[in-house]
Amino acid sequence: MTKLCLPDGIRACLFDLDGVLTRTAVVHAAAWKQMFDEYLRRRDGPSYRPFDSGRDYDEYVDGRPRADGVRTFLASRGIELPDGEPDDPPDRDTVHGLGNRKNILVLEKIRKEGVEAYPGSVRFVEAVRAQGLRTAVVSSSANCRDVLIAAGIEHLFEVRIDGVVAAERKLPGKPHPDTFLEAGHELAVGPEAAAVFEDALAGMEAGRSGHFGYVVGVDRVGQADALRAHGADIVVKDLAELLEDDS
Repeated sequence: MTKLCLPDGIRACLFDLDGVLTRTAVVHAAAWKQMFDEYLRRRDGPSYRPFDSGRDYDEYVDGRPRADGVRTFLASRGIELPDGEPDDPPDRDTVHGLGNRKNILVLEKIRKEGVEAYPGSVRFVEAVRAQGLRTAVVSSSANCRDVLIAAGIEHLFEVRIDGVVAAERKLPGKPHPDTFLEAGHELAVGPEAAAVFEDALAGMEAGRSGHFGYVVGVDRVGQADALRAHGADIVVKDLAELLEDDS
């Protein structure tokens, strides 16, 4: 029997997608960098300061809804653009235009490179389900369902609260806790009985401000201290570390 290294009283597990379940965080970071660098080069010329896919991605973009990521990063550079419309073309210099350009780039990269789930994460989610805990995926990505299907893990989750659902229900994205709280509500589990699994600093803040029973930081890129500072109760490099053979 596999034992879950989770506190007593946890009845649901709420998982972020990119970087926690699937190896897509690096794909998103590359797409953000390409989009922002193209824009900044066009705006500032050859002397532009490139987007840092480490610090800038972690601080301003990772885990946030797409438009919020655009606004937050641009604000860090003292740049303000009009929001535009959600269907703005990808060559339009608006918040939504830049966001749509990023989405095109990430979908191209996913089509070329495919999607792979982390084996340790799959093992952990399967063990969670085997012991009767509820499961949900909570992602700011509007492409969440397609990624789950491509990775072959959609069946592991009872509830999906993603960028599409959040927009339909007018839920603010991470670092606000609303999307995680909505997932818990759909599973009929209060936040005190739910564990959040995140790799993004914005996700850590959402877990902390939502007063969830346990917040697990997944450190894929060497930011364990930052994850703890932003609200993680525990930090692991892989979710398999939370499994213990009790036989």
